[in-house]
Amino acid sequence: MAASEYFKAMGCNFMKAKGTLLAGAATATALAILGVSGAAGASAVGEKNIKHVLLLSVDGMHAVDFYNCSRGMAAINGGSSYCPNLTALSRRAINYVATSSSKPSDSFPGLAALVTGGSPRSTGLYYDVAFDRSLDAPAQTTGTGLAGGSCIPYGLPTGTTTDYDQGIDYDASQLNGGAPGAKLTEGGVGSIDPKHLVRDPQNGCAPVYPWDFLRVNTIFGVVHAAGGYTAWIDKHPSYSMAGGPGGNGLDDYYSPEVSSNAVPLPGIKTSEGVNCATVPDLVNGPTAWNSSFADIQCYDALKVDALLKEISGKTHIGLAAVTPALFGMNFQSIYIGQSVSEPGVGTGGYQNAAGLPSARLLKEIEFVDASIGDIVGALKSAGIYDQTLLIVTAKHGDSPIDPAAYVANGSNTPATLLGNAIPFSESPLNSTGIGATEDDVSVLWLKQGASVTDAVDLLERNAAAIGLGEIFYGPTLWLNYNRGGWDPGEDPRTPDIIVTPNEGMTYSGNMTMIGDHGGFAHDDTNVVLLVANPRFSPRGVSAPVTTAQVAPTILEALGLEPTALDAVRSEGTPVLPEVSAQLGKK
Repeated sequence: MAASEYFKAMGCNFMKAKGTLLAGAATATALAILGVSGAAGASAVGEKNIKHVLLLSVDGMHAVDFYNCSRGMAAINGGSSYCPNLTALSRRAINYVATSSSKPSDSFPGLAALVTGGSPRSTGLYYDVAFDRSLDAPAQTTGTGLAGGSCIPYGLPTGTTTDYDQGIDYDASQLNGGAPGAKLTEGGVGSIDPKHLVRDPQNGCAPVYPWDFLRVNTIFGVVHAAGGYTAWIDKHPSYSMAGGPGGNGLDDYYSPEVSSNAVPLPGIKTSEGVNCATVPDLVNGPTAWNSSFADIQCYDALKVDALLKEISGKTHIGLAAVTPALFGMNFQSIYIGQSVSEPGVGTGGYQNAAGLPSARLLKEIEFVDASIGDIVGALKSAGIYDQTLLIVTAKHGDSPIDPAAYVANGSNTPATLLGNAIPFSESPLNSTGIGATEDDVSVLWLKQGASVTDAVDLLERNAAAIGLGEIFYGPTLWLNYNRGGWDPGEDPRTPDIIVTPNEGMTYSGNMTMIGDHGGFAHDDTNVVLLVANPRFSPRGVSAPVTTAQVAPTILEALGLEPTALDAVRSEGTPVLPEVSAQLGKK
C-alpha cells in the first residue's frame, strides 16, 4: 500500500499531515513504508511482568470523587458503590490519595506533566492559551480570536498570545476539525491550520507546531524510539504535543474536536447502551459536545470505541496494527458534569462540600465507570490484562466542590484592572481578541517596560474586589519556575505575575459554568490516581505525590530508564512510591 493510499484510507489529505501519524499502521507493509516502529516482534519495550501501559485521564475527577463512589454515599444507590468497576480495579491497585496535578491546573500543562514528568519550568507550557515574548502572531486570525499579524524573518519578536486550543483548527465547529478531505470523525494533526499557528522569527517565521512548542521529550517519544508502538486519544488536535519535539513519538493519534457541534455518530453506543446514531440532546438545538450532559457521553464513547480497537491490535479506525506498548485516552464527561449548568436540562456540580454529586454529575461518573469496565473487559478478552499496567488519573480537578463557594466574577479580574499594562493580544481591552489567561487563576504577562511592582500594588489595593487569595511574582514565582522577562537569558514564557484567588472565585461571567480549573487550590489540583495490575496488592498512599511522577513510573514499568526523560533529569522527578516493589512481584 502506497503511503498516499494509506492516508486516503484514513480519510485525510496526505499532504496536510505533518509530523505525528494519524492512525498508526495499516499492514506490515504500510508500517515499513511510513517508517513506523512497533511492528509485531520489533519492539524490545516491556520486561518482567508489564508489556503494556494504558493511561486514562478522567479530567476533573478528584481523589474524593473516587473515595465517595467506591465507598458509597447514603443518598445514592442505597449507600452502595456507584463506580463498581473502578472499585473492583482498586482491589488490585495503589491508591494515591494526596496527588497534585500541575500548577497551573490547566489541561495543557496537565497533560504535559503526565507525559514528560515536568512542570512549566521544563516544559514551557503554562496554559493552552498563554504568552511567549519570543514569538510572533499567526499569519491569520485563529478560530478563537487571536489576531493575525506580522513576522519579520530573523527580526526582533513582538511577543504574542499562544493559542494551542481549538483555535488552531481549520474549523473547530466540525468534529474532524475541518481537515481537508477528512472523514466525519477523522482529522487529527491534519486539522491543524498552519496559518493559525504562532510563528518563530528566529526560525524564519516558521509556524510552531504543538509538538515543537513543547521544550522536552515525552514518554511516547522514548517508547517509540525504543521500538514500542504508541497511541494517544485526546480532545483537540493541539494535544498532539504529547508526541514530543519533532512530532514523531505517536504512531496513532486521534483527536475528534470536543468544541465542535454535536452530530450523529452511526455505529457508536455508550457503555450503558445509548445509541449515538442520533444526537441525544436536542433541548437547545445543535450545541457543542462540551455544552451538553448527554452529548458529551457520545463524544467520549467515540473515543472509547477507538481505544477498544487499539486494545484489539488495530489502529483507532480499525486497520491492522499491534496493541500499543503505551497508549491511552482522555475522558471529558466528569468535568462537564462538574462544571456545566445546561439551560432547560439541569445543573451539574455537587450538592455539598462533602462531594455529594448532583444527579447530572452522578450520571457522568456512572458513564465513565461503565466505560472503564468495558476497557478492562477488552484487555481481558485480548489476553493482555495481566501484562498491562493501568493508570487512572486526571490532568486537573475542578473548583469549587462546595457549591456555596462559587463566585462568577467577570468584571473585577486582575487582567481587567491592569488593562493597558498587558500586551494587547492578552488584554481584556481587546474586544475582538482571545482574552486574558484567566479562569479560577490569573496568569499575567506585562508589556515590555511595565512595572511589575506597580502592577502588584494595584492588585493588592483591590484585593477584595478580585477575591485575591495569593499573589506570586519575583522570587516567589521564580522559586518554582524560570526567571522570566524580555531580556536575554530570561525565559520568554514565564509570566510576570500569577494570582490565585480565594477558592470558588472564577474570573468569568459565564453563567452556564458553575466551576472551573486552572488554579492552585486543593479542588483544582487534588486528583484521583490509581495504579493497577492484577498482581498488585491493594495499598493506600497518603504521602504527597504529583501527576508528573506518572511519566517516569511508566518508563520504569516498561523496562526503560526514567532519566531518558529530559524533565525528569532536570527536575529530579521520582518514580511513584510503592510501584517498583509491586512490579517486582511474581
